[in-house]
Amino acid sequence: MSELVTGSTLFEPTSADDRRLAQRAPEGLLREANQAGAITAADVHTAVRVGRLAGEEREPVLLALALAVHAVVSGSTCLDLGAAVDPRVEIEWPEPAGWLEQVQDSPLVATGVLRVEHGLIYLDRYHEQEVQVARDLEQRLQATAETHDESLLATGLERLFPPVGDAAGDGGDGRHDPVEQRAAARVAVTRGTTVLTGGPGTGKTTTVARLLALLVEQAEQRPGGHRLRIALCAPTARAAAQLRDAVTRAASDMSAADQARIEGLEALTMHRLLGWKPGSSNRFRHDRRNRLPHDVVVVDEASMVSLTLMARLLEALRPETRLVVVGDPDQLASVDAGAVLADLVAGLRGRAGDEDVVEDGADDGVAGDEVEVEASGGDGVRPGLGPPVVRLTHTYRFGGGIGDLAQAIRDGDAGRALAVLAGADDVDLVADPDDVRHRLVRQAVDLRRRAAAGDGEGALRALAGHRLLCAHRTGPFGVSAWNRLVEQWVSEETGETFWTPMYPGRPLLVTSNDYANDLLNGDTGVVIRSADGVLRAELETTGGRRLLPTSRLSDIETMHAMTVHKAQGSQADHVTVLLPELDSPLLTRELLYTGVTRAQRHVTVVGTPEVLRAAIARRTHRASGLAQRLGAADGGGDTGVPA
Repeated sequence: MSELVTGSTLFEPTSADDRRLAQRAPEGLLREANQAGAITAADVHTAVRVGRLAGEEREPVLLALALAVHAVVSGSTCLDLGAAVDPRVEIEWPEPAGWLEQVQDSPLVATGVLRVEHGLIYLDRYHEQEVQVARDLEQRLQATAETHDESLLATGLERLFPPVGDAAGDGGDGRHDPVEQRAAARVAVTRGTTVLTGGPGTGKTTTVARLLALLVEQAEQRPGGHRLRIALCAPTARAAAQLRDAVTRAASDMSAADQARIEGLEALTMHRLLGWKPGSSNRFRHDRRNRLPHDVVVVDEASMVSLTLMARLLEALRPETRLVVVGDPDQLASVDAGAVLADLVAGLRGRAGDEDVVEDGADDGVAGDEVEVEASGGDGVRPGLGPPVVRLTHTYRFGGGIGDLAQAIRDGDAGRALAVLAGADDVDLVADPDDVRHRLVRQAVDLRRRAAAGDGEGALRALAGHRLLCAHRTGPFGVSAWNRLVEQWVSEETGETFWTPMYPGRPLLVTSNDYANDLLNGDTGVVIRSADGVLRAELETTGGRRLLPTSRLSDIETMHAMTVHKAQGSQADHVTVLLPELDSPLLTRELLYTGVTRAQRHVTVVGTPEVLRAAIARRTHRASGLAQRLGAADGGGDTGVPA
């Protein structure tokens, strides 16, 4: 099936005074592109000012600069002029080949403002970061991993990855042989850099926890036997806390000796790990001159890691530090520029000349150039010169229709997705948003009843039972509108109105880290009326349940609905995904996949078959040259990486 790729987002001016319109833009291409919604006032003013400083006045070159600035804001790290020509914008677009030549000959390139490579146009900062990431990764991949004891590894794999009961059911004897996880752990022990991918519930964190026990065991047997210094990190505080808790839970199933090997591990945000540097927003205390002291660094939820943050982490690692990058490349990418995890997977698994060696006649199940082992049979994969990318496919969180729907979305098969939605018991498709009114009102009324009675535990349980996910924050399909709509429906149902900001049963979403109250961005809760009649917030945090006076809460929102972006990393029994309108730039496969995979028991997708097909057909495109650099590094291509 052919795929559509979403281009740049256009905005529609709301009036002649819209702040995104450059009122004093010069006549010509910049003004026309701005009025058509292709670039904003900030892009126009940046291009005009920088062009004047560099001595560049040609309209096509200034338009390219404005588009390059806009591309970064939109999540790309560079600009592809061929893709920049948007048929929706009715201006006289320059011919791409000649346009690129004009840019290459521009003083903007001569002075280092822009860089042109592989037919892509970069702002200097992002070109430097992309080259650095490719160079650092290439050096790590070429380095020889620390020698391991193969006999000790074999016994450790047998001990830590035995056949276990399969909660999802395997259609057999209820036992599941974790051959994928065993293979992933073997790759990570024998390589200095590993990328571990897989969808939600495929056991990525369990694999990481047991991998760490293997690494500590290997270190204990070396001369000196020093204890490994291990760092667990993630791009957000909530993701870091979830990683810590998941590793702790996974350790509870291990032997006492293995638990002791990884006990006490804490997890930090990547920013805290690298250390804040006064006076800088993108430089850190740990860098090439002051490396991190750790022997092993694990980065979880890597799909949310930006190019800048990955560059800063890689430069801070010692060459001998083992790096394990974990995440799902099919989920939504970072809100900042870059799609690093997707680039790593695409680039590293496509490296020419690599091969995978299958041990003992194992069923290798290799897909493309990625180490992917079937969930039954075999003893795992031993990497030769193969790519350090391992994908887990067996899902433990959910099965049946949810798993089939997620896989169909991931594969881009809209027909199969619609068939699953029509035939499976745990997924359904409804066309009219009003069809979910009953469920939303029932949950909100239940929350209000429990909260008014002071039942905080029951209110939190009801809140976790269902989650409404939207693509947008504003507009008729956005979170703000649906929060107001649910409150209106509840008022009609109960006869009660909401005149105060805090009311019993108000679902809460924490929107920024509040370390004084030990709350993290993404924590959830409910306002309850305590036995003494005082309103308090019962909060479900990564550190456990907390009860706080509502007066101590600052950055919070009502959470009858939340965005799919905010929902990343969270789960609910029943998830309703409200698809936006057909022309929404956020209607993409990645958004739908991320929303669907938040569910544990049931998924409701709100939208027409036409909208669903459009979502699955559209892939988010973030222009980047990183995958090309990584993929060419072993195949004779020009990586742009200096020797």
